[in-house]
Amino acid sequence: MPLSDEEARLLHQLEQSLAAEDPDFASTLRGSKFMAHNRRVAALAVLGFIGGLVVLFAGAVSAMTWLGVVGFVAMLATAYLFMTAWKRGIGGRDEEQVRSPGSRPSKPSKPSGTFVDRMEERWQRRRDGDDR
Repeated sequence: MPLSDEEARLLHQLEQSLAAEDPDFASTLRGSKFMAHNRRVAALAVLGFIGGLVVLFAGAVSAMTWLGVVGFVAMLATAYLFMTAWKRGIGGRDEEQVRSPGSRPSKPSKPSGTFVDRMEERWQRRRDGDDR
């Protein structure tokens, strides 16, 4: 569910006050340190997944069922770690700039997304009084 204009404005004010009070902490939360940590977690999760796969096959080959189960559980756990690191952001994409509620983008953007997304965006512009 998207934020209302008032909520977006309050969030923007909170971000500005955090950046003013503790700039190191604010840069850590949105900056390269945070993404570097997530990249490390993702890399370790991939290595753990491969290790779990090896343990799973070792359990299957040696007919030790419990070892195969341990390998499978390790694979599930590391896949979960990778997905959480991916959702938090591992870099490679531009951060969205937080705009004040009423500001417009500097240039018209190309139509992107699905048909439904474009129709919802058009409806929002009409509702906000920005008929184009």
